[in-house]
Amino acid sequence: MSINKYNNIFFIGVAGVGMSAIAQYLQGIGKQVSGSDRYFVADQPNDTKNKLEAEGIHCFPQDGTGISENTDLVVVSTAIEDTVAEVQKAKQLNIPILKRSQVLAMIAESKKTIAVGGTSGKSTVSAMIFDTLEFAGMKPSIISGAGLTSIIREGKIGNAKVGKGEWLVIEADESDGSIVQYHPEIGLLLNIDKDHQEIDELMEIFGIFKQHTKSRFITNQSNKLAAQLSANLAHDFASSPSEKAGYVGSDFSQNGFEISFTINGKPFKMNAIGKHSMENALATTAVCHQLGVSLETIAAALVQYEGIYRRHQVIGKKRGVTIIDDYAHNPAKCAASISACQPISPKVIAWFQPHGYGPTRFLRADFVAEIAHVLRENDEIWMSEIFYAGGSAVKDISANDLIEDIQKLGKKAYFVANRKDFVTAIQPHLSENTVLLLMGARDPSLETFAKEVLEGL
Repeated sequence: MSINKYNNIFFIGVAGVGMSAIAQYLQGIGKQVSGSDRYFVADQPNDTKNKLEAEGIHCFPQDGTGISENTDLVVVSTAIEDTVAEVQKAKQLNIPILKRSQVLAMIAESKKTIAVGGTSGKSTVSAMIFDTLEFAGMKPSIISGAGLTSIIREGKIGNAKVGKGEWLVIEADESDGSIVQYHPEIGLLLNIDKDHQEIDELMEIFGIFKQHTKSRFITNQSNKLAAQLSANLAHDFASSPSEKAGYVGSDFSQNGFEISFTINGKPFKMNAIGKHSMENALATTAVCHQLGVSLETIAAALVQYEGIYRRHQVIGKKRGVTIIDDYAHNPAKCAASISACQPISPKVIAWFQPHGYGPTRFLRADFVAEIAHVLRENDEIWMSEIFYAGGSAVKDISANDLIEDIQKLGKKAYFVANRKDFVTAIQPHLSENTVLLLMGARDPSLETFAKEVLEGL
C-alpha cells in the first residue's frame, strides 16, 4: 500500500497527540484531511481544534457528520473501538479503515526515515535529531509524540512538520507492537526497560525492529538489554568511557538547569537536567554525525535545543518552590525524572498520577522499587488516584497500594486521592529551595493541573 493512493482522509480521534501529528503531516504534503474527536463539543473552546483548523484540517464532533462518500480512507487509533458510530458508518460506506500505525508505516516508506525506538526518551531524541538536522540545513520532516518548543513557537501544536529535505524522523512505538511495521533507513534503539510488556517480549519486538532496518542500526551500549542487539559497535553510543562504542560521553556535570559533558573529546553544553539528557544527546550525535553533520555543528545545535512539551518543563517558581512538569509514566522514567531534579535542590517533592489500572497493576513492584531507590532522605513521593480513560478495566488496584509499599521501605510517601486536594495537603511540606515535580501521562488535563498547582501555592 502507498499513501499516494489516498487523498481525502478522515481521522477519528484527531485530537490525540499521535493522530494529530499524522493529520498535520498529510495536510502538509497536500492531502485533504479532516477529523473528529470526542473532545470537540459545540460552543466549547478547544485549542487543539483551533490549531488543526488553522492548518486547513476541518474538524467535526464525533457524530459521523464528517464522513461521506468522498472519504477514501478512515484512520483510527488503538483507543477507537469498532462500536464507535463513525467506524460503523465507514464500514457501511465500504471506506477502508486503517490504524494510525499502518498509516505512519506507509508515510515512512515514502521518505528516508530515521525511526527512534526504546521504552524511554523517544520524543525527546526525535526532537533533538530534528532540531539538529534543521540547524544543519538539511530541512527534515518530523512526526512526533510530543510538541517541539521550536515548532510550538510558530503557533502550531508542534508535533509535526513537513520539510523539503529527504529525511523524516518518527517515533517507533513498541507499546502496541507497531514498531515492527517500519522499515527505516536508520533504526535507533535508546533503551529497553520493563514498561508495557515483559522483557522477553520487548526483546523479540526490538529484534524485529533491528531486522527491518535497511542501513544502520544504532544502539545504546550503556543499556544492557539494548546493547545485546548491537549490529556494529562503531555505530553505537555509550555514556561511560569504560564502555566501547563509536560515540562515548564523559565528564558529565550539572549546574542548576545546565549540563556539560564531552562526546569523543568534544565539549557539549545544554540547557537541560539529568545524565539521561547527555545520553539523549549521545544518541542524537550518533545519528546526525553518521548523516554527515560535524560534531561541532551538532554541539552548536544542541546548545540551542529548547526541549519539548511536558519534558522537565519549568512551569514557574513561587515562594522559593520551582514547579516542573514531566511526562514520566513508567518506573524507569519516574526514577530518572526525580534523579534529574536532585542536583537542583536539597529537597524534591514528586507527585505522580499513574494511568490505567492494568499497567499500574503490571508495574506495581517496579514502580515501588525504582522510586524508593532514588528518593533521598528529604525527598517525598505523592500520588493521586489512577487516571481512568474509560473502558472495561478491572479496578482492583489503587495508587495508595503503591504508596503503602513505598512507606514500608522507610521512604516518605503520601496519598491524596483527589488531586484537587494536593496543593492544600502539600503546603506544610514545602520549604525554601524545593523542587515540586509533577509526573504523569495520557491525561490531557495534566498541563492545566500544573498551572493550577503554581497558582495555588
